Amino acid sequence: AYERRFPTCPLIPMFVASDTVNEYKSEDEAIHVIERRCKLDIDAPRLLKKIAGVDYVYFVQKNSLNRRERTLHIEAYNETFSNRVIINEHCSYTVHPDNEDWTCFEQSASLDIKSFFGFESTVEKIAMKQYTSNIKKGKEIIEYYLKQLEEEGITFVPRWTPPVACKSESSTSHTRRPVSPAINIPESATKEGLNNKEILNTSSSPSEPTAGTPDDKLDADYIKRYLGDLTPMQESCLIRLRQWLQETHKGKIPKDEHILRFLRARDFNIDKAREILCQSLTWRKQHQVDYILDTWNPPQVLQDYYAGGWHHHDKDGRPLYVLRLGQMDTKGLVRALGEEALLRYVLSINEEGLRRCEENTKVFGRPISSWTCLVDLEGLNMRHLWRPGVKALLRIIEVVEANYPETLGRLLILRAPRVFPVLWTLVSPFIDDNTRKKFLIYAGNDYQGPGGLLDYIDKEIIPDFLGGECMCEVPEGGLVPKSLYRTAEELENEDIKLWTETIYQSASVFKGAPHEVLIQIVDASSVITWDFDVCKGDIVFNIFHSKRAPQPPKKDSLGAHSITSPGGNNVQLIDKVWQLGRDYSMVESPLICKEGESVQGSHVTRWPGFYILQWKFHNMPACATTNLPRVDDVLASLQVSSHKCKVMYYTEVIGSEDFRGSMTSLESSHSGFSQLSAATTSSSQSHSSSMISR
Repeated sequence: AYERRFPTCPLIPMFVASDTVNEYKSEDEAIHVIERRCKLDIDAPRLLKKIAGVDYVYFVQKNSLNRRERTLHIEAYNETFSNRVIINEHCSYTVHPDNEDWTCFEQSASLDIKSFFGFESTVEKIAMKQYTSNIKKGKEIIEYYLKQLEEEGITFVPRWTPPVACKSESSTSHTRRPVSPAINIPESATKEGLNNKEILNTSSSPSEPTAGTPDDKLDADYIKRYLGDLTPMQESCLIRLRQWLQETHKGKIPKDEHILRFLRARDFNIDKAREILCQSLTWRKQHQVDYILDTWNPPQVLQDYYAGGWHHHDKDGRPLYVLRLGQMDTKGLVRALGEEALLRYVLSINEEGLRRCEENTKVFGRPISSWTCLVDLEGLNMRHLWRPGVKALLRIIEVVEANYPETLGRLLILRAPRVFPVLWTLVSPFIDDNTRKKFLIYAGNDYQGPGGLLDYIDKEIIPDFLGGECMCEVPEGGLVPKSLYRTAEELENEDIKLWTETIYQSASVFKGAPHEVLIQIVDASSVITWDFDVCKGDIVFNIFHSKRAPQPPKKDSLGAHSITSPGGNNVQLIDKVWQLGRDYSMVESPLICKEGESVQGSHVTRWPGFYILQWKFHNMPACATTNLPRVDDVLASLQVSSHKCKVMYYTEVIGSEDFRGSMTSLESSHSGFSQLSAATTSSSQSHSSSMISR
């Protein structure tokens, strides 16, 4: 079938003609080498052809057929402009080592452009375009000629057998000869022409049968029952990757279903699949993920406020997971548990999903390797677009994508509000293309109409909160009490570390010893964003600007610059000799923050230089008309022990162009998470008109 594309092929318009320049056949006809000079009409700009002074490009192609070993090797290289551009291509057809009825095809090429009249990048693009189109066309062409052969009545070509002189030795066994591994034909055999004896010596090693044991070929019933429809190529990739793991991997070998997920995630590119699978296996061993369901109990906060859980199965038999994201206090969960516990909980959900897939495969009698996720966005609003929370979400998605590929069969997003496109814009770039195709999004009550929920889930198990009759035991979520919030230091004492850094830092603020954070700005119009909770005491929040850098903090003196304590760090940067208005300036009005308040905001910088965020102990002012303290001040001062305050904070600097397209451009208007204070303080002193909301 391959030989039929010569001397020219109507299916390849650029292939104009070809001439045979050299041909060699061995005496026993086992080896056939043919070398051709091919004329190509490259689809290139007329100007480029005129500059190069050519209308056609010539390539030399050498095909080496070894009937004894049942291999066809194809080599091609450019003759035109060979001193400027070097193109090499290698293709091979071989017998699959695990099943001699299968044919393997491999192709590789290299391009090296030394110089081309200043059009190097153009030539590279043309070459890549031509090569890509050839790859796509290759299978179509070979199938075209195979069909042509069938129409001519040729459906079988007998295998090569040795000449008559050799038949007496193998007349009883040649029809069931084991197939020896494929070998490369020596270069000398094609150039000089080895005699028959020399060719035979190149494969003198004993042949071994390769398709005899059950491990070498998967049972058809097993595939249908547990893996689903696989092409011969896909089955071959699975066998090869599993065999490689058995030979090289020390530890637990994943099941075929799981190996198959990684192969599908990389379109059955075995090298790429092997790479991500090995990384995942190392990660699982390092963090003891295999034992997470048996050894880790989710904290009570998660059980009470994480609005998600398993709920029966969809119409395809996939386990169904319901997540009421709009009812979930993302910020409260991060503050109360930290990212580590949240990630670990998501991993336990995925591990439980794998287990449920195995169970449903047994129950339904067909392979089920993924689950369906139903996400209800009723209640989603601006408070969910809290930058640290979304950042944690993106990192969780990254971990799940890397270690649980092809586990999401379908994602049904219901009651998507108008704010959803903002969240989708942020999250979608981190989701694999194959996964994104599985998303179905319904606004309002669209899910109740044609093409809606009933197409995927039986009426009997639609949850009650979506208008169904089935009671859903998924927690309703709600706001996490601030009394359950923990400091960054408390969150660091986790048994399993899945991330090396945390989003939040904690700091102590003392009377006379504020905590300060230095941010260097190179480009004017950058945006400084912040988010902090006042865990203890009352503080004053300030932002200053200085053209010169403050001295590095010293850690040897309480009064000088820095304290490190179990309750958090304390760093002072503004030197005692600095004067406000001369050495540094205030760029935002001071903001008084009470204990228990959450503060979010942003500042668009006007100048480059050094910006200092300051949290300062708030001294209670005396009554303006008398020297006697007010009752409220006395009661408040009793709540602040030892003149110490504590804050948990997060800061980030982003470019103004990114700021406009991100959720921080919403200026944090009414976070609403704490609901402890509805007041919003606006600072219009700065040109940025930034808003700080509690």
